[in-house]
Formats: sequence, C-alpha cells, structure tokens
Amino acid sequence: MSAENAVRKRVGRLSETTINMAHGSGGKKMRDLIEDVFLGAFHNRLLAPLEDQAVMNLADLAANGDRLAFTTDSYVVSPLFFPGGNIGALAVNGTVNDLAMCGARPLYLSCGVVLEEGLSVNTLRQIAATMREMADAAEVVIVTGDTKVVERGAADKLFINTSGVGVIPAGVSISATRAQVGDKIILNGFLGDHGCAILLARNELALETDIKTDCQPLHDLVRKMLDTCMDIHCLRDATRGGLGTVLNEFAESSNVAINITETAIPMRENVKGACELLGLDPLYLANEGKLVAIVPPDKADDLVDVMRKHPAGTEAAIIGEVVEAKDAIVVMQTAFGGSRIVDLLVGEQLPRIC
Repeated sequence: MSAENAVRKRVGRLSETTINMAHGSGGKKMRDLIEDVFLGAFHNRLLAPLEDQAVMNLADLAANGDRLAFTTDSYVVSPLFFPGGNIGALAVNGTVNDLAMCGARPLYLSCGVVLEEGLSVNTLRQIAATMREMADAAEVVIVTGDTKVVERGAADKLFINTSGVGVIPAGVSISATRAQVGDKIILNGFLGDHGCAILLARNELALETDIKTDCQPLHDLVRKMLDTCMDIHCLRDATRGGLGTVLNEFAESSNVAINITETAIPMRENVKGACELLGLDPLYLANEGKLVAIVPPDKADDLVDVMRKHPAGTEAAIIGEVVEAKDAIVVMQTAFGGSRIVDLLVGEQLPRIC
C-alpha cells in the first residue's frame, strides 16, 4: 500500500468533540487525533509514515542553494481567531517569513502543538485546515510534528511551535550587520494592521472598522526583490516590537544611525485613529506581513517599483536612510517638522500578540 493510500485509510477515526487528557497519552486516542486532524490536513509523502522524524533528500536541498537556513518560533496569540486570520496562519507564515528574511527559499516545516483539555476538536480542525492552506500558498510542506495535551487551565486553549528549513541561493548574503551609510530603507506596506486586528478581536477597540491582520507569506516578494538586487544588505520582518525595534536592531548591529520620515511611512487612517485613541505608538505595533529592507541607494527605486507590482508590496515605500553618526540611534523626522529618537520599547504595548 502506498503512503498516500495509507493516509486516506487512517483518516476519520476521531469521535470526541473536545480534547481530553487521553489525546496526549501516547495510546490509541492520541493516534486517532493525529491521524484524523493532522494527517487529514497535512498529508504528504514525508509525513505519511508517522516516524519520529522526517527524512529529506539532500540532493533536493542542494538543488535550491548552497546553505541551509533553520528557524523555530512559538505562537501563543489570544484570541485564537481574529479578523483576517487565526493562530494557524501565524504559525505557518511567521516561520516562512523568518526563513525568507535571509533570502532562503522555505521548503519544510514542523508543527508542534500544546492542546488544553477541553479545546474544541472542530476549532483544532479549522486551524489545521488554515495551516494546510497557508503552507500550500507558501510552497512548503509540513513534514513532522508533535502533540501534547495539558490539564484544563494549564494553557490557553492552544499553543503552536513551528520550525522551518530553507535553502539560501548562492551569492545571497543578508545580515543585520551590513547596513552602510547612504543605504535606503524600504517598508513593503501599511504598518500596524495586525496589532489593531488583535485589539478588535479582544473587543478592546470600540470602533466600527474593517481592519484585518496583514498575515501573509513574504518569500515570493523577497524572491522578486533578489531578482532585482542580489545585494540586499539587511532584511527583517517587523513582528513583535514593530518597525521601531527592527530599525534599532539594524542600527546597533551595523553601528550606524538611521533617519526615517514619519510622513513617508504607509499607514491606514483607521490604524492611526486607533493608536491616537488608545495612546499606542504605531512604530511598535506588531505586523505579520511586513518587511524592512536596507538596500544600496542606487537600487532602491528599482526595488520599490518591483515590490509594488507584487500583491505583498503594493504600498512599498522608501521611508528613510542610513546616516553616519557617533551613536547607533534611530531618529524620526515628525510630521510637525521636529525630530524624535525612536528607542527600543520598554515592556510591551499589547500582550500575546503572536
């Protein structure tokens, strides 16, 4: 029997409607959960054998580049569902994007879940289906995983860890240490959508608005950028800590100063309004589909043109430049003609954002 047929034969055994401790016992109930929910959603030839590891062909990896990239991240967002997405979308796209930020082509993901006793099986099915949808869109395969169940009250319904493997093409060398005086800073679109979407989902934002998460894979956008300029110096997605944190990390790692212009930063009017009402600084709002690139000045305009032709970069803009200074700081020229230092955030504006 082929692996694909074996998957089809095993799917559909789970009868319970909520997660219980037996689903983490290592016995039949756990096997039923894995085969039904996770094999049902993720089935592929590497996952189908249900071994303790996925076995990948080195020749397949070598065909896509000359170095491996590996990353891992955990997702603990509350609530699990929010406008435009859910924790499953974050888990796949977040790890895909972490790989893409070094120029890697993402190939394989793992999926580890911690389930709280009492979680609805239907909720888990929906999230697994979203993960499969996002993985297909990102051209990656979920090839291995792990399942744990904890007592009611010991977690917040569902935590997910995803690890990813990708391959970096020859000639690509992206690092936070490579920013150079004169380089331009590019943002690929509207800032702060994800942070505001979470506020809406928590009913902490008393506004009638259609703000949705910006959660999306960025690997294909990065691929188009590298086709235009192989020598991208720095690249990072502005997730927790937002744009302000990423720029400070670049400045410190490269020992340079960064100037940005407030009026050049793409931002929706309803996001601006929400930040004003709640006293939030949009520079630190979390994003799940935004990248910050530092690029050679002679390539900046070409890159923006290419990015704006891609669905993930339609609002791309040059927002600042790298300058010489004795201190590694970030300074923003404000809309009122003044300037302010953009420092690292102390604490967090919003808890459990991703």
